[in-house]
Amino acid sequence: MNDMLDQAARDLAANPARAERDARKLVADNPADPRPRLILASALRRLGRAGQALPMLLDLARAYPRAARTRYELGLVLCALGRGAEGDQQLDAAVAIDGNLAEAWRAMADRAFASGAVDRERRALAALARIEADDPDLGRAAELVALGRHDAADPILRRFCLAHPDHAEAARLMAACHVAHRTVHAAETLLRHALTLEPNSTRIRFDLAHALFAARLAEQALAELAPLLAAEPANPAYLNLQAACLGLLGDDHAAEAINAELSAKYPANAAIAVNHGHAARTAGLRDTAIAAYRRATILAPRAGEAWWGLANLKIGTLTEADEAQLRALLGGPLPDDDRMRMAYALGRRLEDRGDAAGAFAGYAQGAALARTRFGGAGRDYAAEAEAIRALYTAPMLASRDGQGAMDDAPIFVVGLPRSGSTLVEQILASHPAIEGTMELPYIGSLVGRIEREGGAARIAGADAAQLRAWGEEYLALSRVHRRLGRARFIDKMPNNFRHIGLTRMILPQARIIDVRRNPMAACFSGFKQLFAEGQEFSYDLGDLGAYYRHYLAIVRHFHAAAPGAVHTIVYEDLVEDTEGQVRALLAALGLPFDAACLRFFENDRAVRTVSSEQVRQPIYRSGLDQWRKFEAFLAPLATALGDAREGWRA
Repeated sequence: MNDMLDQAARDLAANPARAERDARKLVADNPADPRPRLILASALRRLGRAGQALPMLLDLARAYPRAARTRYELGLVLCALGRGAEGDQQLDAAVAIDGNLAEAWRAMADRAFASGAVDRERRALAALARIEADDPDLGRAAELVALGRHDAADPILRRFCLAHPDHAEAARLMAACHVAHRTVHAAETLLRHALTLEPNSTRIRFDLAHALFAARLAEQALAELAPLLAAEPANPAYLNLQAACLGLLGDDHAAEAINAELSAKYPANAAIAVNHGHAARTAGLRDTAIAAYRRATILAPRAGEAWWGLANLKIGTLTEADEAQLRALLGGPLPDDDRMRMAYALGRRLEDRGDAAGAFAGYAQGAALARTRFGGAGRDYAAEAEAIRALYTAPMLASRDGQGAMDDAPIFVVGLPRSGSTLVEQILASHPAIEGTMELPYIGSLVGRIEREGGAARIAGADAAQLRAWGEEYLALSRVHRRLGRARFIDKMPNNFRHIGLTRMILPQARIIDVRRNPMAACFSGFKQLFAEGQEFSYDLGDLGAYYRHYLAIVRHFHAAAPGAVHTIVYEDLVEDTEGQVRALLAALGLPFDAACLRFFENDRAVRTVSSEQVRQPIYRSGLDQWRKFEAFLAPLATALGDAREGWRA
């Protein structure tokens, strides 16, 4: 009997019909043995006959209440019959009886994902990670990584990796900690090592694709993702990452289509609805974005990202009823991340209805949480500016003149976030010779690598061949974003002002446009904005003032050390005299005037910054002095700005 029983159990996955046939014989021959009945019930479930399996499983559960696999099968059958809540209870009972029953944890994780039960899914995945590990210490670390507790997992994994340098799973988990800590280059190294040890591991390859995406190397990420998608084209994790990579490459409508497909397939998952909202917004599908965010707030009212998504459209989307709901939610227990986003959302709603004091309180609450989450305190911006001045002296820049990659295609738009750079990009991208891309990460990534290789000394010692190689690397990486075949393209990464010197050396024919705005307006606009990543300086008024002075010092240095290298345009002047400023800007780029630049709001290109909806409207003056409504709360900013508050234009 045991041989036939074992064979029937083995047949369940590949041949449930044969498993059913053999199980029926075993039940007939051994009616007192519960095992054939459990196999028979499982076979019936797999054959789509859950209704027939249910009475058997109910009888077995009554007779053997501590049988974990019976509870597991009963849970799946109840779910198949549309009795999900009861099914989930049985899955909970199964893992309570046997905490190592991986199948039950996997079923729980899958159901939690479909329903958007984030905490439940995370708990199930953490249990699976522990079970699948081949060492208790590694199991504990894997569990911590799955729970998002990377700081706690890190020391365990470092010790384990030192003792077991060729353990692929340990390397993968250590890489996850590096991604969480934003040391993505180290993660890539570990994951490529792990793949040499286990070249067929889909989990390692997926994590490598994710790490490459985190490094904003979308083309490479898609290359790693391709074989995974070929094998599992409906895998939601793979599709989600594919959509994110396509968005990073500027294929926004393809990214939105994937997110729409996922949203339709998993209609109860709030996180997927939020992702769809983000993708739709970028693609210019405002109504679709609003509907997706709204659905997410219904599915998961405590999902702060959905509320902030609505508020961040900056078109007065939030209502009086939304305000009441946000106040109620903020008055109760919330995770800090959700509280942070809801505080910003409430601030935006209150500003829209004219309550400056209430709005500032919301922004300040959100900013305090963001500063804790993202860090940013304690930077010595004056010292950083001095280091840039010391490295990129006028004689040093003059000695490298004419070196680097000789290509005039790139146009760098730099400045502080929320200073009008997206408007300038939209205006320029309306010219037939210029393509707008996005905030490209490649200069920052290059600088990060150079810093690891020696920093200032590496730059000072670079010869003409090295400078040209760096410039050509940038051009090669940016090529994928140039979809329209135009002669020039825009890289609108605002903080590239910190890298004007290196940019000038490796791409001497590139144009650099500095977009400058009144510091009180620019800094307060940054303070009330929750950025997707980076901009850690923006969550404290004193830090913002110091950073604005840092920005001014650097741009002024290059005006003096390399006259003509940077063209500054003042946002307020652009608003007051749009045509005159656009003509001057195009002349600085060596391009003829084109009237389409004055109709920039008709350009339907995707816009990926927080100003996406604003630049789809004609220029308006109402935002110039908006900060004055909040002036009573901005004394720390004014103090930190010092003389830059009045002398910012020069």
